[in-house]
Parts: sequence; C-alpha cells; structure tokens
Amino acid sequence: MSAYLLPDGLDLDRALASHLDFRAGPARSAALTFYDTFDGRLHAAGLTLRHGDGRLSVVDRATGAETAGVPLAAAPERLFGRDLPPALSARLAPLIEMRALTPLATVVTRSRNLAVINEDDKTVVRLSEEAPRGLRTRVLSLPVRGYDKDLQRVHKVLTVSLGLTRIVEPLADEAIAATGALPAGTSSKLDLALTRGQSAGAAAEAVLARTQAIAAANLPGTLDDVDSEFLHDLRVAVRRARSLLRELKTVFPERELQRLRDDLKWVQAITGEMRDLDVQLLDFEAYADRDRLAALHEVLEAHRTRALATMRRDLRSRRATRALQSWADLRAIAGTPPVEAIAAERIAKVYRQMLRMGRAIDEDTQPEALHELRKKGKELRYLLEFFGGLFDADVVKPMIRALKALQDVLGRHQDFEVQADTLRNLTAEVDDREALLAMGVLIDRLAHEQHRARTEFASQFAVFAQRRAAVKATFG
Repeated sequence: MSAYLLPDGLDLDRALASHLDFRAGPARSAALTFYDTFDGRLHAAGLTLRHGDGRLSVVDRATGAETAGVPLAAAPERLFGRDLPPALSARLAPLIEMRALTPLATVVTRSRNLAVINEDDKTVVRLSEEAPRGLRTRVLSLPVRGYDKDLQRVHKVLTVSLGLTRIVEPLADEAIAATGALPAGTSSKLDLALTRGQSAGAAAEAVLARTQAIAAANLPGTLDDVDSEFLHDLRVAVRRARSLLRELKTVFPERELQRLRDDLKWVQAITGEMRDLDVQLLDFEAYADRDRLAALHEVLEAHRTRALATMRRDLRSRRATRALQSWADLRAIAGTPPVEAIAAERIAKVYRQMLRMGRAIDEDTQPEALHELRKKGKELRYLLEFFGGLFDADVVKPMIRALKALQDVLGRHQDFEVQADTLRNLTAEVDDREALLAMGVLIDRLAHEQHRARTEFASQFAVFAQRRAAVKATFG
C-alpha cells in the first residue's frame, strides 16, 4: 500500500476522471484508535495496533496491511498480554511483556473506496480516500494481484498528473504526534552524550537532568497504576541519581547535596513495598500450580491495594514534590576537574571494592554478603552507564558483559530469598489448606533455585575478576 497527500480543495473524483476509469463507493465515518506501550514497543517492532469498524487489528507500519485481527465491538481502555485474543497474543505478548497497551490517539475519519477499472470492467487497483478530522487527507493505493502495470500507471497519474506527494508517515504516527506525544514512545534509557574534557560538574548535571526527566515522565503512569514498568523505571531513575550523588559528591554543594540524597532515599523507601509486590505478582503468572495458590493471590492483591494507596499519598506529598524539584535544580560547584578523571577514579575504586567483597565469599558466607556485593555492583553498573562512553569500548563492553552476568546471578539469589521470606510471612493470612501446601512446595522450590544461583556465583565472579588488568590499565 502507498499513501499520498491530497491537497486541500482538490476534488479527487474530478481530478481522476480525465485519467482513469473508476467506480466510487459511498462515504462512511469511523473512529480509529491507535495503541502502543508507553515506551513504544510495537512501534519499534514495526507494528501498529488499531481499533476501528468493530475490529482490533495488528497493522504492518511499512505496508499498512493488516497482519492479524479479530472482531471487537468497543475500543478497550487497556490491554495486557493476558487480555489479548489468541489471534493477536502470539504476535504481541512477547513484545509487550509486562507492559500495558493503552490508547494513544483516536481520530474520526471519513473514508471512501474507489475501484479503478479496466476496459473489461475489472478492478485493477483499489484507492481509498481518507479524511481524518483535524489531520491531512490521504489517498491510499492498494494493489490487486496480477495488475502490476496498472498499479504503476495509477501511481504515475497520482504523482505526475495530479502532483500528489507520497507520504511514508503512517496515520497512527500523525495522530499520536497531534496529541503532543511521541509516536516512538517515551524512552527511559539514559542516552547521554558526554565528552572527554567536559567538567565533572557539567557532566553530573547532565546525568541528573536526564534521570529527573525519566522520573517525571514515569510518575503519572505510576500514580495511575497503568503497568508495573512505570514504577520500575521511576525507581531505576532514583537509584541512578542516588548513585551519581554518592560517587560524584565532591562536585556538589554539601548542604543541597545532602538534602537531595535524603529525599531520594525516602522516595526509594516509600516505593519499595509496592515494587516487591509487583515482582511477586508478576512471578505468580509463571507458577505451574497457580490455581491452587488462588488464596495467596487474593492476599497479595489485598496487600498491593493497600501499598498502592500509601505510595500514592506519599508521592503526592510536598516532600515528593520538593524532591523532584530540587533534583532538577541542583547545580554543581564551579571549577571541577575533567569528568574522565573523576569517573576513572571512581570506577577503579568500586571495581576493587567488588573484588575484595567477592573474594571473601565462600560456602559459609551469609546471604547478606551477596546482597551487599549486588548493591556494590549496581554502583559500578551505573558508573559505566554514565561514563563508560568516555573510555575504550574494547575494555568497557566486556567489563559490562561480565558485570551483567554476575549481577544476574546475584539478583536471582536475592529475589528468590525475598520471595520465600514474603511467602513465609503471609502464611498466617492464607486460610486455605491447599494453598498452604502449595506455598510450602513453592518455598522449597525457591530455596533450591537460590542454592543453584549460589553455586553459579564462583564461576561468574571469576570471569568478572579476570578484567582486573584491563580495568587497572584503563582506569588506574
């Protein structure tokens, strides 16, 4: 399918009449609603989800062709992977994961179909005139199999004879952009462009500005409880900012720095319970015996309802507002050294600290030590996210890969422990024998998985420690 812009005031039927034979169908109006995740996962995959004319359709962005669709009377307010009809789920659920598909734009469009015919009165090309209210009118050409030459002739008439301009921007993108949103979605990636020689203060301000923007963008979705990733991305932004303020504390005024650190620590604390429950409920979907655990699910949902109310109250408080504002306003002191000097020093120091901590861990070490190593690993990960682009990629990229693998093991070890502890603490609230028995089996399974993660630690830490010479040569 190809699309062309129809200039205002041009009568398509009259303009085509001297060049083509065609039959025009009646005009009809329909509301079209376009969906995507907040971070534009369908857009990135080259797809659009559209509802219109009583149908929910997956549309290929490049061709405009429907690749899957199902009848659906009303446009849904929100769709998770579990809500998608089977005909759409296989295609979309792996893309969106835990994110919600929400309506990004709705347009009322008046459309007409025109069939271009040949001397045998056969349809050789299908045209469609679409006039979305408030947007530009388009002419769409849809090929008919076996009539390629006729399609070329129609395209020549549209572009050369009528002077129409071909357009590649899908209607969904134009409609979404008209609302002020980004058709590609809102990213929570850092996307920083720091340079060597830039002052550490200026670089730190850039990191703070980006992390604050991410937090601010995800706050409304967190408060509205659209999906769990809003809170996750908000918390990651807070952790990144806290890490920066800790690692580059010498570039900020001490009084303002400490107040912001205290406020961000508080934001992290007031969102912690809600995030833990989100993780527990997301993992619940993967439990093989979740039917027997229905009573547990009810208890978790009740806890989450209370935690959400508390978190909403706190995030709407004056202190939370102050934290976001001071986060945006904090400025570095003048005359700070080049960013690569401070960044190299901090990266090297945190790496050495991780080596000491990791080497002290053996079979008898308490789980808390692995958790502390995981937290230290997050500090290093954030430093590399902020400043890794300033150094040799042949050193930084393998270092990040080794750190990610180690963090995965440590993360699984910690998550299994937290989940098991949560289940133990909830047993008194679950009044169902079958559910309690299933919880006992689940706790044992989590303990087994935690032990397996523990056994993987030594090998992953050894790979991480092998980067020692390269880290020393690059960062000092």
